[in-house]
Parts: sequence; C-alpha cells; structure tokens
Amino acid sequence: MRVGTRGSALALAQARWVAERLEGGGDRVEIVEIVTLGDRGAAVSDKSRWVSELERALDDGRIDVAVHSAKDVPAELADGYELVAVPPRADPRDAICGVSELRELKRGARVGTSSLRRAAQLHAVRPDLQIVRVRGNVDTRLRKLADGEADALVLALAGLARLGRADAAGGTLDRLVPAAGQGALALQARPDALSAAQRDAVNDPAAMACVTAERALVHALGAGCETPVGAHCRILDDGRAALTGWVGLPDGSAWLRDEVVGDPEQLGMRCAERMLAAGAVQLLEQAAAQVTVTAGGPVAADSAAPVSAAGGSS
Repeated sequence: MRVGTRGSALALAQARWVAERLEGGGDRVEIVEIVTLGDRGAAVSDKSRWVSELERALDDGRIDVAVHSAKDVPAELADGYELVAVPPRADPRDAICGVSELRELKRGARVGTSSLRRAAQLHAVRPDLQIVRVRGNVDTRLRKLADGEADALVLALAGLARLGRADAAGGTLDRLVPAAGQGALALQARPDALSAAQRDAVNDPAAMACVTAERALVHALGAGCETPVGAHCRILDDGRAALTGWVGLPDGSAWLRDEVVGDPEQLGMRCAERMLAAGAVQLLEQAAAQVTVTAGGPVAADSAAPVSAAGGSS
C-alpha cells in the first residue's frame, strides 16, 4: 500500500504513525512524498493548496491513500473520494509558547500566528494585543520567537506533540475554539481502498464522529479558509456529543459562539442553523469584507463584543 503525504517534518511524522499501524496487520506500506501547491508557496486562498496535489496522486494511481491534517481538508472533497478513517485524536487545543497564559503578556505585546481564526479570537479576548504574522514550519516559528520577533506564539498543541516539541508549550488557550479537525488526522481515499481490518487498525469511531460534525458545521456555514471560524466537538460521558462553534470578525470586534448537545450525526447542521439564525451570515459577510480590505491581515481592535448568542446548549 502506498500512503501519500506532504514532505514536511510534521506530515511525515503523521504518515509514519499511520504506516506503522497498517503494517501491524501484515501489510507492506510505502510512504510517498508529494509536493503540494502550498509547499511551493502558491497564492491559493483556500485549503486546496494543501490537498489538491495529493488528490491528483490518488487519481493517477501514484498513491492508494492520502494522509492529511484534518484541519487542512476542504469541506467538499473531490468526486469519488471520502474520508475513510480518522485515527485517535490528539489534544485539539491551541498552545501558547513564550508564556504560560495570556494575562502574563503586557499591554500591546506581540503574539505571532498565521491563523486568521486565532488572530480573531485573540483580539476578542485581548483587544490590546498586536498580532504579527509568523510563518514557516514549527521549528522556524519557534526560532523566530526565540529571536524576539514576537513576545509569544500560538501553535496547535497536537503539532508540537507529534514533533516531540510539547515542552515548548507554556500553556493551553482553553478559551479559543479550535479549527475544525484540529489535532486529528484524516485518511482520504476511494471508499473501497481499505479493507475492514485496515480501517479498524487506523480509525477511531469517536474521532470520526467529532471531525464529521465539525466539518458539517463549517460546510453549512459556508465558511472558507479565510474565515475566522472555530468548531470543536467532544464526546460526553453519557455518549452524547457537544459541538461548540465560533464565528467572528478578523479584528475581534464582534463574534458569535454557541454550543449544542446531542447525536453527533445531527450536530453540525443544528449548530449551523442556530448560529445562522443568530447573525452568523452578517458576521461572515463582514469578515470577508474586512479580510479584503486588510489584504488578509488581522487588524487591531479597540473593543470586542459578542453578537447575541444563539441561546446556549440544547
């Protein structure tokens, strides 16, 4: 079996994890590195820059399965393909590096991130912060932090852990709603690409249910890569699921957050319907205009206020 992946250190670590479990069932696995549009620095404004080349490799038979970070996979997949497995999920929270919590940062401190979602939520929590764009792989970003280009850095805790750099996290930002699929891997392939035994070796039903609910919420909202949207689903002790959604403006000046509880198969649409009824459409339209005006860069805000919420959990 040929498993396709991007060639970054994090992507390769993720693919090796998958390969080891498939090989545990007696299958021989070859990891195939694919250079994506995003790796080439192409100016593509949606998530396809990370997955389109892998989908092309699936189409032409160079690989049998593609391994993605679930948060990089667009809501709509190429025809004929599906997410055939989601392995056990790592911690989906955002980590802060350089300090242990936001309140340690002085007024006007510089916080580095390349994520519009993180920037918007940071502005909503701390309007005084300066958000600076910090790009590159994890090691590059941490080096920029050490060099003083920012006072703190926000990264996915799961990515740090998979690279053996969890010690770089000073703490977690529990108030921030993660991106849909954050902390999870997703295997994309044709429906019959994996046998039942292979699927069982890599798939976690709870993680699959949660990622599916998060992706359904983002899809129903009509949100894209350049939209500040968070979605996080977790399984409760009673077997039900709780899905939290967040939509806001890039400058954090207005936002909407809601949570629904119930059957994970229905949560994405239910949460989206409530958020749309509470004003998410207007926020998404304003967010798109704000991103256009600022050329994709988060702008400072003097205040952050919630839009009327969709009514708590149900």
